[in-house]
Amino acid sequence: MDRHVQVGIHELKNKIIEMGGLAEEAIALAVEGFLASSSQRAQDVKDIENRINRLHILVDELCVRLLATQQPMGSDLRFIVAVIKINADLERIGDQAVNVSGNAKRALAGRPLDLDTRNDFAAMCPATRDMVRSALDAFVRNDQRVAEKVLKMDDVVDGLKNAIFAKTIELMEQGTLGVKQGLDLILIARNLEKIGDHASNIAEDVIYATSGQDVRHPYSRTELKSP
Repeated sequence: MDRHVQVGIHELKNKIIEMGGLAEEAIALAVEGFLASSSQRAQDVKDIENRINRLHILVDELCVRLLATQQPMGSDLRFIVAVIKINADLERIGDQAVNVSGNAKRALAGRPLDLDTRNDFAAMCPATRDMVRSALDAFVRNDQRVAEKVLKMDDVVDGLKNAIFAKTIELMEQGTLGVKQGLDLILIARNLEKIGDHASNIAEDVIYATSGQDVRHPYSRTELKSP
């Protein structure tokens, strides 16, 4: 039975890695289109999201089958529980990448991004992508220390989002930025922040799978102990 559990876990890990690669690709294409003031990548992002959705269903089915037939225990059980949650977060990252493309298409229909706004997003976009990449790296390497770094990176992304919110609202109040375009830019910043939140969730699940520690709430993170 142990051998079957390990085979199942190996398959789950490969599927999550595949999903993660697609999620990273979707983010990259959505961000590339937005920063280049082009909506040509939107359909590519949607196609990738459809592939993520199919894997989302498959991974859930594999997890249920493994739990029902093999009754895993200990670290194997923690890993499967973590995969169920990571699977959901990767699916939502795909959704947010689609949202970035859609909101960008509307925002760019008004006028091209001004240099200051573009620079603000040019800082937030790679920071968000780095969170996702690092969270997936932590999962692949089973590395709690990398996962802990992802949790700290979330504050950086939140700060960039707040700065974009403040500047966009100021420009709208001054009348130098249309309300419709300004709201779309705020939505894009919010989409990127949510991607960062999902990366944080993945990092938390890696920590749980690795050590058994539940760090989903801030007070519990002060008790982090590396294995």
